[in-house]
Amino acid sequence: MAEDEPKPTQLDMPLVLDEDLTKQMRLRVESLQQRGGKRQDGEKLLQPAKSMYRIDFIQQQRLQSERWDVVLDKPGRVTVTGTSQIWTPDLTNLITRQLLDPAAIFWRKEDSEAMDWNEADALEFGERLSELAKILKVMYFLITFSEGVEPANLKASVVFSQL
Repeated sequence: MAEDEPKPTQLDMPLVLDEDLTKQMRLRVESLQQRGGKRQDGEKLLQPAKSMYRIDFIQQQRLQSERWDVVLDKPGRVTVTGTSQIWTPDLTNLITRQLLDPAAIFWRKEDSEAMDWNEADALEFGERLSELAKILKVMYFLITFSEGVEPANLKASVVFSQL
């Protein structure tokens, strides 16, 4: 890059816990359990160690994914799975076919401050986010917590360059 060319602006877009959607999906599971009902064909039920997060794209065009900024304040693992699903008040069921591959996995080992991740999958996922941002104003994520971490231990965002 030439010295006089401006550097691209970076946008940090946080993954935010969607407490209302998570609660609504947990109520769906409770309701099915109480009634002895079965999930709909293709429906993925929200398990206790999973929560719904969202990114509100503050800009939709001309974005290039740069990196994930994920911090766990204690050892553990999170798996971030994107979904192409758009929620409306009358549709809260998570449909398996709406889950995107690959998932990005981030972990922090015992006796370490550093985060590790499956780099190739995280980069590919980031590239897909750049494309999906063109058509979605909000994108939802299913985050699975394991090895002793929970939503309070996670701070995550995706950094994009504005082209």
